[in-house]
Amino acid sequence: MRTTPDRIRQAVSFEVIGLIVVISFGTRVLGYSTVDFGLLGAVGATIATGWNYIYNLLFDHALLKYTGTPKKSVKLRIVHAFGFELGLMVAFLPIVTRILNISLMEALKIDLGFIAFYLVYAFAFTWAYDTLFPINQPFDKPGTEFK
Repeated sequence: MRTTPDRIRQAVSFEVIGLIVVISFGTRVLGYSTVDFGLLGAVGATIATGWNYIYNLLFDHALLKYTGTPKKSVKLRIVHAFGFELGLMVAFLPIVTRILNISLMEALKIDLGFIAFYLVYAFAFTWAYDTLFPINQPFDKPGTEFK
């Protein structure tokens, strides 16, 4: 299993890179002010960072319990990414409407854009992170080790 400092590094790295991309897109392509989209990004990143830590911790414990290994297949990575984004959307949609002062339908369009971006980004980032920072330690179950 990953250590707490490693999980924190993963969550913070994910959010910082994502924030740079999202704020740039929101201001340059969608035409929102840097202040509004920056605030939206900061609030969203804060919520997402907490959710990232909790979701990955629960997901990894369930994965280890049911499979005996933290290894994720491509199919499981897709399930992981969708589950993360759907949970985050539930929390984030009302915040988008409030900060950008837009209708629920407009916020839903923006949120769906975020989801599309973050599904691909989460899939690629976690795979890259697992490759760059592999888990090389024994797990809770005796005799199981990720190699």
